[in-house]
Amino acid sequence: MKKILYRNMIFLILLITAISCSKDLSPSLNTAGKLKQYDSATHDYYFVEAVKQKLMGNSGEAIKRLEQCIKINPESDAAYFQMAQIYFGFRERDNAMIYARKAYELAPENYWYIMMLAGVYYNENKLDTAIYYYEQAVKLRPDREDLLLSLGNMYSENGKYDMAGDIFNSLDQKYGINEESTLSNIRNLMLSGKNSEALEITKSLIVEFPEELMYRSIMAEIYRTIGQSDKAMEVYSEMIEENPDNPEIQLSLCDFLLKERKYEELFEVVNSVILNNAIRREDKISLIGTLIETNEIVEGYQEEILDAISIIEEEYRNDDLIVLLRPELFSKRNNYKDAIIILEKITEENPDNYYASEKLLITYLENREYKKLQERGKEIAKRFNRSFIAKMLYASGATENKDYETALEELGKAEILAGNQEELLMQVISLKADVYYRQKNYSKAFETFEDALKIDNKDMTVLNNYAYYLAEQDMNLKVAERMAEQVIKNEGANSTFMDTYAWVLYKRGKIKQARKVMESIIAGDETPDAEWYEHLGFIYKAGKDCKKAINTWNIAIQLDKTKTHLIEEIEKCKK
Repeated sequence: MKKILYRNMIFLILLITAISCSKDLSPSLNTAGKLKQYDSATHDYYFVEAVKQKLMGNSGEAIKRLEQCIKINPESDAAYFQMAQIYFGFRERDNAMIYARKAYELAPENYWYIMMLAGVYYNENKLDTAIYYYEQAVKLRPDREDLLLSLGNMYSENGKYDMAGDIFNSLDQKYGINEESTLSNIRNLMLSGKNSEALEITKSLIVEFPEELMYRSIMAEIYRTIGQSDKAMEVYSEMIEENPDNPEIQLSLCDFLLKERKYEELFEVVNSVILNNAIRREDKISLIGTLIETNEIVEGYQEEILDAISIIEEEYRNDDLIVLLRPELFSKRNNYKDAIIILEKITEENPDNYYASEKLLITYLENREYKKLQERGKEIAKRFNRSFIAKMLYASGATENKDYETALEELGKAEILAGNQEELLMQVISLKADVYYRQKNYSKAFETFEDALKIDNKDMTVLNNYAYYLAEQDMNLKVAERMAEQVIKNEGANSTFMDTYAWVLYKRGKIKQARKVMESIIAGDETPDAEWYEHLGFIYKAGKDCKKAINTWNIAIQLDKTKTHLIEEIEKCKK
């Protein structure tokens, strides 16, 4: 199948202080004079009941009562605000934004409405709009220097370094070197590339707060950034000598050595990290996970990683996550056989270890063991019947085994679990389309792809698969090429997407372009794929180069013995 914590805390606090300021939220205060008379007593009754239900956790009942409030008084800004909060809690940000904007339009001077909008837009990564509302909040509450500081951090995040610097400098001038605005100023200077200025202020911060090790770590990071790694190492050495077991220093040193690719020195520290009881288990797992994800380390230091895994396994016996580190390393090395052996043993001894069960199914999929994937997928999807991933993997196994009815049945269950989460729904619909296509129900498959694009017309996987299948059926090839081009512009280095693009070009008769794209994929350093060679063979044949086509198809057959249909193509080319 083709395939600044500080500001965030402010947002959270503001979003959950639901009705702590009744003066700000009182419907009678906010809506007086806007409408003709309405039944205020009934409105207020429903509003109070809605808030009560919300605080009790009955959000659905709260929404029903708030809808009654709005029906009685369509300009009840407080009701809209409460609705926005509830939908934000549901992560239905589109609805949260609609209701928050309505509340703000009705009462544009309400501080809480402004902050709600700022929070929603920030979570949608629409920084310019979030900044606009934050600026309005600062105007309303000029005495709130915490808001001003947070606005500065937001400017910095949005690349408006000068505006951020003006705020941080004004606070530094007012309060002197301090642990809030000065630290933000340093980070802003680093982001803007003014590392020398950042270094001087950091040194002042260290003089003011000599016991705070984080500032020395920042100084080391600045030294590393400006190419003075030896000075950075001196700083870390001094800190380790003074505080050999300090968890923050050890972890910061590991991060530094990783960035500097000083792997010999790194492994001298790794075991100390694992044995340090002051370091959280999660941080140890994260460190080893980073080692496994670093190709250069996996290639040159496999034994060292295995030693580290042995130590952490001994330290945390039978931990549900730590037992997965060893098979994860084997998978990274494409040693799926040994990974599967370990995972099967783990799941047999502890069938309730969900993480191991999920990883086992993923590894079956990676190793193309579709029969086992479906067999164990059925069992695991039943045991963990609220697991979306288990059902998707079970459906994938059934699809590959041509058990399409089972696949569609499981996808129906997965769709229910996905609820309103668009990203999950897109996965379900995409696989459904693939199943329909394999059933040769092409109209249903393409209709399903269209349904997916109505949800998200920028989903690269859906666009890729749709384009590929259209090309396979020689349908709407201009549309297929347009979609494939859109994917390549966004994900150009992805070999799967490039393969689709080449295949669409081939179907469009653009043989030279198709050949160039396919040859560039095969020239890369990825593990060879039989389908690439199959496609390139057809492209060579279309270019009347049968000798190269035959050689290429032979490679495809060597890589995948099931591609017996290519034998006939080779014979045709020979003739």
